[in-house]
Amino acid sequence: MSSLQLLWFLLIGVLFSGFFFLEGFDFGVGMSVQTLAHDEHEKDQIVQTIGPVWDGNEVWLLTAGGAMFASFPYWYASLFSGYYLILFIILFGLIIRGVSFEFRASMPKERKQLWNWTLSIGSFLVPFFFGVLFISMIQGMPLDANHNMMATFTDYINLYSIVGGVALTLLCYLHGLNYISLRTEGPIRYRAKNYAQFFYGVLYVGLVVFAVLMYFKTDFFQNNFAVTLILLAVIVLLTVIANVSVFRNKEMLAFITSGLTLIALVALLFSGLFPRVLISSIPGNDLLIENASSSPYTLKIMSYISLTILPFVLAYTAWTYYIFRKRIKHPHEITSPAFSSEKSATN
Repeated sequence: MSSLQLLWFLLIGVLFSGFFFLEGFDFGVGMSVQTLAHDEHEKDQIVQTIGPVWDGNEVWLLTAGGAMFASFPYWYASLFSGYYLILFIILFGLIIRGVSFEFRASMPKERKQLWNWTLSIGSFLVPFFFGVLFISMIQGMPLDANHNMMATFTDYINLYSIVGGVALTLLCYLHGLNYISLRTEGPIRYRAKNYAQFFYGVLYVGLVVFAVLMYFKTDFFQNNFAVTLILLAVIVLLTVIANVSVFRNKEMLAFITSGLTLIALVALLFSGLFPRVLISSIPGNDLLIENASSSPYTLKIMSYISLTILPFVLAYTAWTYYIFRKRIKHPHEITSPAFSSEKSATN
């Protein structure tokens, strides 16, 4: 395996990490529209927190897919053909999310409900089915000698993949709640904290089930025991820090650590795959990094281009979040008795 092959394997992991850190809270905010807000004013307030940034966050997924296509075409071919239906559902979720932002903004109040639901449903579908996809990948899928996937329904949908889908969805939901607490004022801010405190208790149970199933259903502990154990410990530690930060009203720390939890989860996936890019349930048919990559010349040219463009992309992203850093106010936060009573109860 060459250094450029390893570099691009790591870069694709970084791109997926950036996607889940940034788009993860988008999904959580989208789900919160129907689960956290009590009226249309609060739903508008929630949507405004991600209005300027949600489409830019999705670029990380497009970049990750493009990088995979250019640097590991055999990985891209096997993955996208084998997971065609799951990726179609993910794409459907992304489409109805994008449409809902535009349509709900131009609809009268009484007709916004449909687009509120499409926003929440789309925001649920994407992380859930990404969780299903990732877990089925680490369990191992039936690949033939040409690395074509010959999977049945139960290879995709089973107990472990459903647990993985729920766990990733819950992590994104909590990340979104922490973002709402950080970016809003009024009753929705305090309600988001209360919801987060409850769902962190649920997450602890989910992480235990996830780790137990990982031990029995994958070879991660057999092949990378130390790394897997360390990353699982990091995920638990970050979850505890985020939970304590919510309880102590340290909103920025809660948001950062919930995002880092998602990054640690991606790191766990990629460390378990290494030196493979796809694990086969049929012995001897794993797709390896060194066999899935493009030519050295292609990887070299891509490296030069990426190292030139990446600093500008990161600078632009940081500038965007700096410009839109102010909290979104509730329309009636000063006069609303509900806000006063809820704030008093929280304090």
